[in-house]
Amino acid sequence: MAPLGALAWEPTKTVEFIVPAGTGGGADQMARMIQGIIQKNNLMNQSLVVINKSGGAGAEGFLDVKGSANNPHKIIISLSNLFTTPLATGVPFKWDDMTPVSMLALDEFVLWVNAKAPYDDVKGFLAAMAAAPADAPFKMGGTGSKQEDQIITAAIEQKTGKKFIYVPYKGGGDVAAQLVGGHVTASVNNPIEAVSQWRAGELKPLCVFDEQRLPYKEPVTAKMSWGDIPTCKEAGLDIEYLMLRGIFMPPKATKEQVEYFVNLFKKVRETPEWKEFMQKGAFNTTALTGPEYTAWLGKAAATHKTLMENAGFVAK
Repeated sequence: MAPLGALAWEPTKTVEFIVPAGTGGGADQMARMIQGIIQKNNLMNQSLVVINKSGGAGAEGFLDVKGSANNPHKIIISLSNLFTTPLATGVPFKWDDMTPVSMLALDEFVLWVNAKAPYDDVKGFLAAMAAAPADAPFKMGGTGSKQEDQIITAAIEQKTGKKFIYVPYKGGGDVAAQLVGGHVTASVNNPIEAVSQWRAGELKPLCVFDEQRLPYKEPVTAKMSWGDIPTCKEAGLDIEYLMLRGIFMPPKATKEQVEYFVNLFKKVRETPEWKEFMQKGAFNTTALTGPEYTAWLGKAAATHKTLMENAGFVAK
């Protein structure tokens, strides 16, 4: 009988790590961080190469993986465009066309305003929004159209009965700069996309769209840590939204192939480099695999469908 180690599957050639988004964004940064951790700590015998396939709001990357059945040398990092792109475009793809491997983390969203805004909390923001004249509504800056930022914006509109002018930009850095410049009233940027402006005293956070406060207590400014930001729900805006950072394989991956990558990413999450990355980006560090991950995906898909239908974002 062969030893147990010889029965386990592992890659026999370079693994392609698909990013269904452009270079420099959150998913790309995470993929390249993972690539570096794996290389530095010798976690794979084969190479891992990051490939960006951002066409069609990520559809290019997802369709590539969907069409690569029985190819265990290809993985993809997902974000919430896993759900939003098919709904918004009608592209023939859904999340269970791929094989779920592991949830790495969840990315947070924060309601940001200019530091000079005359309010310091959600109550003041909502009061000012309600008082804004119909011909001069608040402007919400966000990344892309019919994606996460605009979905949260639509959810705020549905909760308050007030309308924003939604202004899409190419990336979170642009959004933060426009908010600092006073060209928009607010944004729902990820923590990592606005932290430098917060630290510089140019922006201030009003709430985080999670069910609980962030666990990070290290000061970011002279007065506040991430953990000091109230949840939007406790601040009076009952909305929760988190963005997936997860790994999938093509269809028909075997149990052994999935287990290899589950174990690989478990090792990645145990490294000090990963833990530092999680703290710097103020991520929710929830990690799931197996049936729990699949169940979470099914629930998230249904939530996105409802949010996007209510906002009128679903392709006819």
